[in-house]
Amino acid sequence: MIILIGAVLGAIIGAWIAWRRKGKLPDILLYGVVFALLFALGTLFATLILYRVTT
Repeated sequence: MIILIGAVLGAIIGAWIAWRRKGKLPDILLYGVVFALLFALGTLFATLILYRVTT
């Protein structure tokens, strides 16, 4: 669940950054997808590390 939240948050942040830089629709979508993947991977690793440390 946390990974999904990270992916959605990454998509929102990526789309906002592209929109702020005056990007067209393909730019906004690309930034959204790339940031969603990066945030999902980041939260995945953070979740795995937290799980390993606490058990």
